[in-house]
Amino acid sequence: MKSFFKKKYYAAIDMGTNSFHLIIVEVKKNGTFKIVDREKVVLRLGSEFEDINNCISPSEIAEAVSTLKQFKELANFYDAEIITAATSAIREAANRFEFVKIVNEETGIKINVIDGLREGELIFKGITKALNISSNKILSIDIGGGSTELIYSVNNQIEFIRSLKIGAVRLTKMFFRDYVLEHEKIEACKKYIQAEMKLNIQRTNYQIDFAVGTSGTIQSAANMIAYRQLGKGIANYNGFTFYKEQLNKATQIVLGCKTPAERSHLSGIEPKRVDIIPCGLIILNMILDAFKIEKVVISENALREGIILNKIEEENPNL
Repeated sequence: MKSFFKKKYYAAIDMGTNSFHLIIVEVKKNGTFKIVDREKVVLRLGSEFEDINNCISPSEIAEAVSTLKQFKELANFYDAEIITAATSAIREAANRFEFVKIVNEETGIKINVIDGLREGELIFKGITKALNISSNKILSIDIGGGSTELIYSVNNQIEFIRSLKIGAVRLTKMFFRDYVLEHEKIEACKKYIQAEMKLNIQRTNYQIDFAVGTSGTIQSAANMIAYRQLGKGIANYNGFTFYKEQLNKATQIVLGCKTPAERSHLSGIEPKRVDIIPCGLIILNMILDAFKIEKVVISENALREGIILNKIEEENPNL
């Protein structure tokens, strides 16, 4: 199925640990773009085995292939060039190369597996187009399924990037396999996060004006807070601001719900996120505590938009 569009389109596919995302954008002559279509499929790679970093199962590979075929069909409608980025679950899988080969053979899509440093760079590229942070000291936080990327920047210039193995899916699998919250498990999870941060972050006494948060966990936190404050969810996340005290209250409510069934009744959480949201909120709280951050501003742009912007810059270096 082909369209008759004459404009330039790109399709960015973000292949994460918790879900696959597609955005299709129309690129304008001045190098800006607008999103014209999008799709999201919850697909937890590596979830069928004991170790999240062990292998992507045959059934998960088949599901990934099916999802990517759907994405490709939509991209073909716009005659869009497909660009991909595969993150934590795929880059750490023992059968990573087999997965990449099968997907390419079955769909014709070339998978670009990126490391945590590159992931952070692309996330930050997306953020700088969504928010004006050109005169601020910022810690950007992207909590994914398998990893969390931290980017510290001063006046739009990256000072450091850290990719920590403390994603919401990873920690849920490690500490809450039955998705039931117990005090001992929560404390064990916190100790693991603390150790991972200590191993990868030498100091936390940076001057930080506020944090910028991206992606599902932090948007869910914002949506919960919005329901508590405004009685309704968020239509446009970009620029939405919340504070540590509000996050603390939302986290207490979530951690007070022992099972996913109880958490499913809370306003603002996607039904498919009720099992992993406790770990996501624990991670976010501990990062804000460690860096003494009180304010979080949401960026709707993240990795997908960064992929697009990077492609535009590569093809139009003079813009």
